[in-house]
Amino acid sequence: MTSSETNPAGRTAKPPAPPPGGGPEQHLGTPAWELLLPAASAPARARGRSLQAALREAVRSGRLTPGTRLPSSRDLAADLGVSRGLITEAYEQLTAEGYLRSGRGAGTWVGGAVRAARPRAHDLAPRSTDARADFVPGTPDVSLFPRAAWAAAQRGVLAELPHHELGYPDPRGLPRLRTALAELLARRRGVVADPERIVVVSGVSQATAVLGFVLHARGIREVGVEDPGSPQHDALYAAAGVSTVPLPMDDEGLLIGPLRESGVRSVVTTPAHQFPTGIAYSARRRTELLDWARSVDGFVLEDDYDGDFRYDRAPVGALQGLDPERVAYAGSVSKSLAPGLRLGWLLVPEPLAEEVVERKRTMDLGHPTLDQALFARFLERGDYDRQLRRCQRAYRERRDALVGALAEDFPGSEVTGIAAGLHVIAALPERYGPQERFLARVAAAGVAVRPLTDYTHARAGDSGRPGVRLVLGYAHLSPSRIRAGVRLMAEAVAGRPG
Repeated sequence: MTSSETNPAGRTAKPPAPPPGGGPEQHLGTPAWELLLPAASAPARARGRSLQAALREAVRSGRLTPGTRLPSSRDLAADLGVSRGLITEAYEQLTAEGYLRSGRGAGTWVGGAVRAARPRAHDLAPRSTDARADFVPGTPDVSLFPRAAWAAAQRGVLAELPHHELGYPDPRGLPRLRTALAELLARRRGVVADPERIVVVSGVSQATAVLGFVLHARGIREVGVEDPGSPQHDALYAAAGVSTVPLPMDDEGLLIGPLRESGVRSVVTTPAHQFPTGIAYSARRRTELLDWARSVDGFVLEDDYDGDFRYDRAPVGALQGLDPERVAYAGSVSKSLAPGLRLGWLLVPEPLAEEVVERKRTMDLGHPTLDQALFARFLERGDYDRQLRRCQRAYRERRDALVGALAEDFPGSEVTGIAAGLHVIAALPERYGPQERFLARVAAAGVAVRPLTDYTHARAGDSGRPGVRLVLGYAHLSPSRIRAGVRLMAEAVAGRPG
């Protein structure tokens, strides 16, 4: 390795100017062969390309930083045991690409054009907070995932799956899975389940997006949503060019008067266990909702996000069973198995079926075949029913623990809504308000909670009320952690240290 080179006239060149940015001159800090020796050992025909690739990657990764001076081609060739021509060619190629810079008699340097080091993948997945107690709703207990049964089903599928089923799938889903889903949904949720109208999707979010695009193509630019309701609907429909119209509710469900006055022809509902209020639509309101859909030649989009989990009686059947030509029904395994599986279903009314299938085809050519075959086997062998019973027992115990802890540590509090799902609405007495002060205190104590106003379109309106209404998720917490978290909240608002 040399610190200067001799120019063609035999005179020693002046030291080169500092690298761009005025930084100090740097030299290759480790012997060149430590970076490039593996490439120098490549087969003769590939050696030149290998050297170029290795040197390029050393610059990209930051092992050779901008301003680093490289050895002369003669010295580097001697170090690596390769011909000088290979090194000269590599230097010229990377100089042309902007990785290196050189000047007559000034040597070869790492250029300043490369700014990014080796690309690093960042995790954008939503994660639980670092809170001491996290009651944010919407998360199941993924530790309940049946790993052993799932692995057994996977081995069985890999052993029996015909080769042709690894080709491009039916965009609706594997017939085997659609048949198994039709049996499951008819038996457990009371739907009218025609396998030919079931489309396997990547969760309820994709079902919503597909429907949004189909409605937009039909000229529909607005869809009604429950208020309070899931904030995800706004973004999903907006991505399809459809805006959402918030519609008020009472204790029986969506108010039909404001729905008619809104002028929308489609509306999103969670009738079995409304999110977040926790009510179940009354039989009268279900009938009125379907009458409205028929009168405007419209559709009801039913999100059955946790319909399998009812703890005081059998779950209320799906709205779709009353009118399968007016209700599009969506569900998934996100609450029963794991959200990361990205596996759900959409049962489509006949007037929308062809358009939904075509939109699904253009989005992704269909759901992954192996995942579908695995879930079909899981359904057929009764494993999914066993998993639902397991979750039912665990979540009921956790709900009971939360209700009991609230009664003990927040006397006079009221839990509203039906005994179902993965969250409760807790109305705390006025003495714990106003709500803003309550939220600030529990946040300072390390407790993550969400007020009901976070799920309404008029969020600022309730902030000054004396009482506190919280949406508390419990499914992902053990009973002991639930009790400890509620006690921590109580200590925080009472002014005692946690």
